[in-house]
Amino acid sequence: MIFQRQQYLDALIAGIGNGLVKIVTGGRRCGKSFLLFTIFHNYLLEQGVNADHIIELSLDDRRSKPLRKPDTLLDYIDDHVAKDGQTHYVILDEVQLVEDFVEVLLSLMHNSQLEVFVSGSNSKFLSKDVVTEFRGRGDEIHVRPLSFFEYYNAVGGDRNEAWQLYYTYGGLPQVLLMPTEQKKKEYLNSIYELTYINDVIERNKLRNSEGLRQIVRVLASGIGSSTNPKRISNTFLSKEGITIINKTIKEYIGYLQDSFLIEEALRYDVKGRKYIGTETKYYFCDLGLRAVALNFRQQEETHIMENIIYNELRSRGYLVDVGFVESWIIDTEGKRKRQNLEVDFVVNNGANRVYIQSAFRMPRAEKEEQELRSLLKIDDSFRKMVIVWDSIKRKVNEQGIITMSLLDFLLDKNSVQV
Repeated sequence: MIFQRQQYLDALIAGIGNGLVKIVTGGRRCGKSFLLFTIFHNYLLEQGVNADHIIELSLDDRRSKPLRKPDTLLDYIDDHVAKDGQTHYVILDEVQLVEDFVEVLLSLMHNSQLEVFVSGSNSKFLSKDVVTEFRGRGDEIHVRPLSFFEYYNAVGGDRNEAWQLYYTYGGLPQVLLMPTEQKKKEYLNSIYELTYINDVIERNKLRNSEGLRQIVRVLASGIGSSTNPKRISNTFLSKEGITIINKTIKEYIGYLQDSFLIEEALRYDVKGRKYIGTETKYYFCDLGLRAVALNFRQQEETHIMENIIYNELRSRGYLVDVGFVESWIIDTEGKRKRQNLEVDFVVNNGANRVYIQSAFRMPRAEKEEQELRSLLKIDDSFRKMVIVWDSIKRKVNEQGIITMSLLDFLLDKNSVQV
């Protein structure tokens, strides 16, 4: 089974000739190596690039151990560059194993014949580290687990059945190759414990490994709910009798973000046009890893649907916040009362924007205005959408709000044109 990963291939192609090191980042086992060594390699051959002009190294291979010395690696690459003036493509996987790898890559950039592509383990080769170290000399391409579009294109068949497997076991490519559901669970558990959790513990020298696991479980249970370190700390104290201070929780959440296990969606005041830092939401980059953290319990489609919509929007390159709109109502005593209405997603692409609400079921006609009240309270001209699980034909109501089905949204890359 081959996953084309077309959007990432397109990003690699677009980077050719830009004078930067192309840096492929992303969570473990999401397909970075396959993208470079198989998909991109085949593309280069199809474009007429000679095989001996593609210099590929897996630096975690024992046979490549001598090349982890910076000068040895530079000499090796220099020896494999023909003096014919043609472009050579250098592809290095697990480059963080090379001593002083940043200096090595910057040195390679002095050779105008070279196009350099690298990837690395997220335990030592993080997105934020790349930005800091390369200071504008690197072009980051962030690879995510399979979107439902990529997943369904590979498996085909009944859309609803594919959806159920996808939201249960997630989009790590290897999961699809496992023959049984039990094998899928075993694989995910191994990746979660031995790769993601151990990476975080070892990289950050954590002593409270069980505390880290408990924080992951709390976040996994609360996808779609606003929270903050103080609230999480209170949860541990009230339900577990455990004291974990806010500072520690904040640090642990940061480590989980660095590992590409979770992402943060900030709260945004739509009318006030400002960010509110008191609470935030966290979504899992892969739903299979989230399921493992909870031992495959709490498989509520409503919250999972919201997480998958968030992941889809991010995979399309959009910036995504959680919005709220201030509103005033008259209570039962006739008093004017303020309330905040939530907008699930404020989706931005430059100066363009769309507001999206996730609703598992299509609201009944008599309750439609109540369900849409947060969108109706927004008085700007940007588009507003509701995504529902129900299989319905796309429609637009009198207020201009678009309603469409979840699977149509996921399978149509142009469904949200921001």
